[in-house]
Amino acid sequence: MGQKHPTTITSLEMRAPPARAVAPPALPLAIIRAHKPTLHFYRYLYDTVGAPHMWVERHRMTGEELSKILEDEQVEIYVVHIDGVPAGFGELDFRESGTASLAYFGLIPEFVGRGIGPYFLYQLISMAWSRDIERMAVNTCTLDHPSALPLYQKFGFEPISRRDTVIEVPDGG
Repeated sequence: MGQKHPTTITSLEMRAPPARAVAPPALPLAIIRAHKPTLHFYRYLYDTVGAPHMWVERHRMTGEELSKILEDEQVEIYVVHIDGVPAGFGELDFRESGTASLAYFGLIPEFVGRGIGPYFLYQLISMAWSRDIERMAVNTCTLDHPSALPLYQKFGFEPISRRDTVIEVPDGG
């Protein structure tokens, strides 16, 4: 079985890029695209960022299913580094025509609260809008960091739907 966690999922979208840029934090920061990352590295990022927020979707996939996504040219993985150390990641998915989906975004817990998140999110949004898209979409839920929804809205994402569900986290995961 597993533990069940009730949550509300909010789907958001934006139809234009943000009007203002975000200044980088005063940290030695680099955002690097991970071209076709290995499953091991991707799972490290996914688990380290997502464990506090009950991220489980990618655990339900086989290695082959996940590799197919990671190797797709329309899926881009970006890793933010502080002093050369991975501090978080974002996943842009362009597989739906005209849409950039921010499939995953977050920071490793030790890097939260240092001004990295807003700058990294702004950079991901800018990269998405540099492509030929009409909209950008993201989902967040009440299990995510409490700042997630307000941050997305600050950048111009607007809620388009909400639904209640239950996330089941496998025992030991």
